[in-house]
Amino acid sequence: MWKDEIIEEIYRIREEHAKSFNYDLQAICDDLRQKQAVSNRQIISQPLKQPCRQHGKSLHPTPLKVICWALHSCADEKHFGN
Repeated sequence: MWKDEIIEEIYRIREEHAKSFNYDLQAICDDLRQKQAVSNRQIISQPLKQPCRQHGKSLHPTPLKVICWALHSCADEKHFGN
């Protein structure tokens, strides 16, 4: 199996970091947030995408809606009369 040295290094660093906090997810996240806060780097975040839904329509997608969603063209649902 092919191994990517960069990915392997990332896995190793991530494992060492997690082990240093005894795999406590809260402690790991607190540490990463603290490092982010003092990094002086610009933080760019985007809001989560909300599912496309027309008022009063069924929440269960039809196969066509699933295809539209998969192609990131939810805005085009209006063309299908839904």
